[in-house]
Amino acid sequence: MPDIVLRGLALGVGLFLVVSTLFGAVRSFVLPRNENVLLSSWVFRSIRVLFRAVARLGRTYAQRDRVMALYAPVGLIMLPIVWLALLSISYTLIFWALGEGHLERCFRISNSSLLTLGSEEPSHNMWANMLSYSEATLGLLLLTLLISYLPTMYQAFSKRELTVARLELRAGTRASATELICWLERTNGLGENQQQWQAWEEWFIEIEETHTSLPILSFFRSPQPGRSWVSTAGVILDTAALITSSLNQPANPHLQICFKAGCVALNRVARFFHFEEDAAHSPDDPTTRASFARAHEQLRETGLDLHPEDEAWQQYHELRRRYARAIAHLARITMNPGSELDNDWLANKDSA
Repeated sequence: MPDIVLRGLALGVGLFLVVSTLFGAVRSFVLPRNENVLLSSWVFRSIRVLFRAVARLGRTYAQRDRVMALYAPVGLIMLPIVWLALLSISYTLIFWALGEGHLERCFRISNSSLLTLGSEEPSHNMWANMLSYSEATLGLLLLTLLISYLPTMYQAFSKRELTVARLELRAGTRASATELICWLERTNGLGENQQQWQAWEEWFIEIEETHTSLPILSFFRSPQPGRSWVSTAGVILDTAALITSSLNQPANPHLQICFKAGCVALNRVARFFHFEEDAAHSPDDPTTRASFARAHEQLRETGLDLHPEDEAWQQYHELRRRYARAIAHLARITMNPGSELDNDWLANKDSA
């Protein structure tokens, strides 16, 4: 193959990598919508394979949780490193195509420009010098882009965990829908309570916005090993479903809109992570039916006015099918604590 063809091919590949890296970074952190960026997905998936292998060595859930707590932060640190590596390779090809010497010299020019060292500069033409300056600019831009978005990400994480911690205070460490309903009943929150359900509605809306535009947030783990935003979302939606199906009381519009917001948010976040909606659990699922029967009996023991169990079960099952599979999917990929469906992580779980 003639040398001119090779240089033309190198120039084309180099420019393509530069544009792809730049647009990938913009789509990952600047574009306010859920874009699945192939490069970012490859980085996070590759790192996840390594962390999963190490986490499997842990004997307890707490040990595995400590390992996986590093996954999202390390993934974020690796992302700009991969960006800079791609820029280094792409500009090396471009400088070689422009006749700046052998590949080793072009590599030194590229990295000198990228890291703003100035130890090696192009010597042949104005275009090479202009590209050298552009590489230095892009290198700084990509690093600044991630650094500037870190406060935004941690602010979203902090707001998410505030609701998680508050739910634990209200429903206990092993929060359940029945415990939360009992707390609501003690605080007169089962009637036309507006403030609590509006707060949870806003939380779900924020989850949908932040966890689809910045999907790595889904893998940031709670400060305490036993907490999880997925579990919290499930408890809130289970509570709304139980109240709607089982309690003999007027409908609460604030509860209904909160339930709708939660179903929409969880399904959209789950679909971003390749969740395919299909048939929900069958009505005669013994595990789900038995759990509902226990919850119904616990509520009856508190003195609440309930619908007949069979009638309530049919409505509860219909409501739960709107979010149960999304919850199960998110619990699996985030290594949710206590998830019975997460066979990968918790098949041999012992107490943490």
